[in-house]
Amino acid sequence: MALKTVKPTTPGRRGATWQDFYWQRNKFDVPGKVATIEYDPNRGPRIALVHYADGEKRYIIAPLDIKVGETILSSQKKIEIKTGNAMPVQYIPAGIPIHNVELVPGQGGKLARGAGNALQVMAVEKKTAQVKMPSGEIRLIDKNCLCTVGQVGNIDIRHIKYGKAGRKRYLGIKPTVRGTAMNPVDHPHGGGEGNQSIGLKYPKTKWGKHALGVKTRKLKKKSNKLILQRRKSKRR
Repeated sequence: MALKTVKPTTPGRRGATWQDFYWQRNKFDVPGKVATIEYDPNRGPRIALVHYADGEKRYIIAPLDIKVGETILSSQKKIEIKTGNAMPVQYIPAGIPIHNVELVPGQGGKLARGAGNALQVMAVEKKTAQVKMPSGEIRLIDKNCLCTVGQVGNIDIRHIKYGKAGRKRYLGIKPTVRGTAMNPVDHPHGGGEGNQSIGLKYPKTKWGKHALGVKTRKLKKKSNKLILQRRKSKRR
């Protein structure tokens, strides 16, 4: 199993390495049987332990409605369109939900890995395929990129109610303090007596920058040319 290194942004990450797993379905043409479906505290969806015919065991993201005992397969050729099977995007019919999609062939899945997520193939052209994101964005990817058939499982995670602040603290999430509740020295929205509006032309971050309605994507990013249609705005 490969090891993953990261940029030394903090002393704790300097020189640290992690195991790199889950996202690559690169065990080709060897059938595997789903042994268990397990809880993973580090992600929203469940994970499935797969026992392959040659004796190797691997974890994958558990697709929706996959059952223990089912057989799945990964291949670089066209195989059966079945939930849990992995193959290049070029062999997926239009309208079929897919997940764990690569952006670069062999790099490992990057798109649609969260609980309930899925992409749809719109069309396949000469060297690329058009895929539609959950946000409505349509972009081009290499047609040889691997993907997994089906939607990511555990779609009801969005309906969970934590009930108390302590449950979120168990997950490592600290309380968020409103800027209007701070002092002027701590936040641009701070100060004043009682409940007051921010009194500014636009909401600001703690450092005085625009907080809402600002595009954050780099203008000269190389992959901009691959985006055919931007995501649908949720604001008017």
